[in-house]
Amino acid sequence: MMHFADSLTFSGRKAVAAWAALPFPAFSGSSLPDTLSAHQQDVPWKLLSSWREQKVSCCFAQSVVLRGICKEKATSCPGQPRSPLHSCESPEQVLQQYLHTQFPGAFSTSHVLQQPCETRPPFPQFFSPLLTSRGFVRDKAQGSSSAAVESIPVLAALQSSPVLHSLLSGLCRELRARDARHCSSFFTAGVEQDDFQEALEELNTLSQCYETGFGADGSEDEADSD
Repeated sequence: MMHFADSLTFSGRKAVAAWAALPFPAFSGSSLPDTLSAHQQDVPWKLLSSWREQKVSCCFAQSVVLRGICKEKATSCPGQPRSPLHSCESPEQVLQQYLHTQFPGAFSTSHVLQQPCETRPPFPQFFSPLLTSRGFVRDKAQGSSSAAVESIPVLAALQSSPVLHSLLSGLCRELRARDARHCSSFFTAGVEQDDFQEALEELNTLSQCYETGFGADGSEDEADSD
């Protein structure tokens, strides 16, 4: 995983953020172009960090894997105009075109696998009753179902993006607000106070590598004056 993250980082960046859609929000019988065309304003995956909810508006590099979406014929829904995604010849091209549209200029790699994620017992059944046994969203007009979800389509992504500036700088501020000298067990493990302060400075420097003049975290950022 470390080498994989290294392939997505440059210009002093060392960390990537994990995102996922579990399950991937696809309606039963819809094609991948239909599904992604419905998410032109916001990508259908969420940040997995416990940090506050954020929308991703740009990134430097990313790797995205989508699995469990069958290769249905790309036909737009009634009343919905055909998009450039419907002109792509394969699911791989559809996903790559979507990524280039959402994140222009970013380095993007993508893979589409047919095998879904298995969710048979003992996998916890915490899914919405509106999902089919294959994990696709059913028409609400059909009501709910008590059938167990046996598999789901999943999208996972690793991104080097400006969101990490907020994540890392926020972590740095929280650590600086604590008096580490009161954590005796912390230093009995062999960590010196000077090493701790140096690590904080390195963390703050790393966070600055993800700064941009625009993006999702522009209004939230604060200069570290400590």
